[in-house]
Amino acid sequence: MKKSDFVLALANKADISHAKANEYLNAMLEIITDALKAGDKVTLTGFGTFEVRDRAARMVTDIRSKEKKQTPATKYPAFSAGAVLKEAVRPSAAKAAQAAGKSDSSPVVKSTPAKSAPARKTPSKAVAKPAAMKATKTPTKKSATTAKSK
Repeated sequence: MKKSDFVLALANKADISHAKANEYLNAMLEIITDALKAGDKVTLTGFGTFEVRDRAARMVTDIRSKEKKQTPATKYPAFSAGAVLKEAVRPSAAKAAQAAGKSDSSPVVKSTPAKSAPARKTPSKAVAKPAAMKATKTPTKKSATTAKSK
């Protein structure tokens, strides 16, 4: 969803004009931005938290020149989803069954995750061809030097 789509949805949901919805959204974004610039945390209960996090200075390697460089410490904006938003995105089994039209009287069966197959070890250099592929190998043309030497 783009910002213009969001403004349109806000205008329809709040029954206000498109211009007012755009004005309100811009004001909200400006308030959040100003609070983050000041180093404050913005918590919208149930929805989530906007905050500024620190990224430590570290050594990085330029992959082209293999030169090691020091990157400075920085700050970056981050968002942590709240419990209500998380639940809305991934509803529980009971809510999913209810949304599907099933009654509440039926028991909810929790499924257990399937056991994963053990990781296969792959050869480090070449991948071995299966025997079926080796048996169906087509004959190749003999080179001119091989034919003359016989």
